[in-house]
Amino acid sequence: MGKGYSPAIAGNPYIVGSFACIGGGLFGLDISSMSAVLNNPAYNTYFGNPDTTRQGGIVASMPAGSFAGALAVTYLADRIGRKWTIISSGWIWVLGCILQCASQNVAMLIAGRVIAGIAVGIASSVVPIYQSEITPPAIRGRLVSMQQWSITWGILLQYFVEFGCSYIDGNASFRIPWGLQMIPAIVLSLGMLFFPESPRWLMDRDRESEALQILADLHGGGDTTTPLVVLEFDEIKEQVTFERTQGAKSYLDLFKPGIVRRVGLGMSLQMWSQLCGMNVMMYYIVYVFEGAGLTGRRANLIADSVQYVLNVAMTVPAIIYVDRWGRRPLLLAGTALMGMWLFLVGGLQGGFGHWGTLDGNKIWLVSGNDHATKAIIVCSYLFVCSFAVTMGPISWTYPAELFPMRVRAKAVSVSTATNWAFNFALAWFVPPALSNIAYKTYFIFGTFNFAAFIHILFCFPETAGRTLEEVEAIFEQGHAFTAWRIGRDVGKVDLSHAHALDEKHEVQEAGSLEEKA
Repeated sequence: MGKGYSPAIAGNPYIVGSFACIGGGLFGLDISSMSAVLNNPAYNTYFGNPDTTRQGGIVASMPAGSFAGALAVTYLADRIGRKWTIISSGWIWVLGCILQCASQNVAMLIAGRVIAGIAVGIASSVVPIYQSEITPPAIRGRLVSMQQWSITWGILLQYFVEFGCSYIDGNASFRIPWGLQMIPAIVLSLGMLFFPESPRWLMDRDRESEALQILADLHGGGDTTTPLVVLEFDEIKEQVTFERTQGAKSYLDLFKPGIVRRVGLGMSLQMWSQLCGMNVMMYYIVYVFEGAGLTGRRANLIADSVQYVLNVAMTVPAIIYVDRWGRRPLLLAGTALMGMWLFLVGGLQGGFGHWGTLDGNKIWLVSGNDHATKAIIVCSYLFVCSFAVTMGPISWTYPAELFPMRVRAKAVSVSTATNWAFNFALAWFVPPALSNIAYKTYFIFGTFNFAAFIHILFCFPETAGRTLEEVEAIFEQGHAFTAWRIGRDVGKVDLSHAHALDEKHEVQEAGSLEEKA
């Protein structure tokens, strides 16, 4: 640990690239920490039986904090580094959990969720940056995709904790799960002390010897003369030097030619990841299944848990094959399928449902039709599976690959802040929507998916398999509205080609010296 990290850990790309994903797990913990208490009598009684608007506000308070946290990364990640920003997010989360666990009223609960949300916003922005800058390009998509997998695990584990605690009588049924959420954050903050800093960030701070040694530990078994290490070091150095000549690091850089297009792609993909409707199925799955006619608290909780298990399981194929399949095909397939499943859910609920009451609340529900109820539940499961293998992991992977060093932290944080802005709006919008326009809510989100399909088809180029420096060549091709014209070989540089370029450069330098002589 004399280096400030463990070389043994740094030498394993899967460990060094995946441990920080615990930060993504915090997002998952928060989702199910609220979804699982929506029909908890103790929770509802203690907090005054919140109506749909108030409950939407309670849920939305977390993404409101996350929006602020994501924007804070623009300063923190450049100021204190990627590693220490991740560590700080864990301790902020602990503070938020303490307030939630001890909350005496709705205001205190919201304050705790806002603070926890700040931690989630920071982690969700900086973890993909850290992963993309510290992992080799051949497996980068796989490891950044694990950010989404960790979210699904957070959702699942917290849900089962809440499910088990639902058998406890009294307020402990929701306070204990909220308190246990602190454990992963403590593990994250302490564990990251053994991990290296981003070599790209170190290079940008003129700490070249440290950056070279970390690259050697990461990709060369500690040998700084390994060809791959030398190539990557030279690429990063050249890129950092080039970027320093382009102006100061500021938000104005995000509007420069060649950058603004990529910022638009990163922000819009995060927007579509929310507008696709997935968080309707995560935050408010209890309401969805109640409307489908699945009555009984235990039956609903069990059906919900099946959905969360599918979410975890179906993210695995994306982690394994995301770099082979590519980003574009997965996004196109996912948006088309999700749109179809949501239209089926809306059609089934509209065709077989009616206005009724449940626990004194007016809702649109399907009753007395077991086949329709099962069909809606199955379509909901298939929707979640479609998201888990496509949009879920790619929405984190793609933005982290798009940007040059000088704007990467700011651009990724702005993209992630877009995610949280729409998350906040939808978390507040969905409960009143389900209680007022009912099944038509699903048609709205289904339409968003088909709009996303068109946007991705025309505007999103493939980025799989390139180093972060090679991505520059993709956008030099142009094709802003004909992205399919950019082949998967554009920008690819292998070692032999790099050596040839070095030899050519040396010959040119020798010729130049001879001319001067």
